[in-house]
Amino acid sequence: MPAPSPAAERAPTLYERYLPWRRWAEAGYWLASISLSAIGNTITVGMELRRAGLPHHPAEPAIWEWTSNLVILALVPAIAWFTRRFPVHFDTWRRQLPWYLLASVAFSLLHVVGMVALRQAIYALGGDSYDFGDWPRQLFYEYVKDARTFLGAVLMIIGYRFVLRRLQGEASLLDAPDDDAPPVEPVDRPERFLVRKLGREFLVPAADIESLQAAGNYVNLRVRGREYPLRSTIAAIESRLDPARFQRVHRSHIVNLDHVAMIEPLETGDARLHLKDGSTLPCSRRYRAALRERTD
Repeated sequence: MPAPSPAAERAPTLYERYLPWRRWAEAGYWLASISLSAIGNTITVGMELRRAGLPHHPAEPAIWEWTSNLVILALVPAIAWFTRRFPVHFDTWRRQLPWYLLASVAFSLLHVVGMVALRQAIYALGGDSYDFGDWPRQLFYEYVKDARTFLGAVLMIIGYRFVLRRLQGEASLLDAPDDDAPPVEPVDRPERFLVRKLGREFLVPAADIESLQAAGNYVNLRVRGREYPLRSTIAAIESRLDPARFQRVHRSHIVNLDHVAMIEPLETGDARLHLKDGSTLPCSRRYRAALRERTD
């Protein structure tokens, strides 16, 4: 009878229990948030129009608000991509600020064009026409509102990812001491990584890292079946790992040779690495020859 894998011997963490529901939770949040906003605004806009005695069709407040909010919902994936492409940190926010200002303008333009197009189509189906009004003045008015919406979505996404990293655990390199004392270990080739998780800190030996995978501006360190994001590029962290132990096997993957159980050749010329914990990694043909020399 085969021995249980390390992942089967431990109870799943809160983060691991959440993972199967993550996509549903994220989609559900945005759907619920957008729907509540559209419903609430429809009610308040209708009340304001009736209070002011302005002539309007009873369906118009709903058309205006739902077309606006549906376009915002469609732009949420673009905002999520943008925040991954231009991540904000305490030491980079000034450099990223111009990009976010430009993104807010692009968000507003896409929002306005999308909602006006939807409204014109809906009005045309009803045998009427929709007039957006004076475009320069209306664009400025919409941007004032859209900038707040964009900022709110960005803060929500960044805050959500921050919480996920805290649940998952976030790794960092050990810093050199502030004084003139020698470092505890070589800073240019660390033997341990500092992991912060739920307010606690612990050290992970570099030898325990099974593999590393690039993920945008982070590199995920896989340790005993768990992943800890490290803010770095895969090229930068590769230069600081022990070359006698770690081998680049793909443009997005580095493996600890001590944890490789088998190399499976593929018909494409690439290979699949089977690790001792049962997981697999891709190995591109570019790195396959060098890996074969290291493992023969």
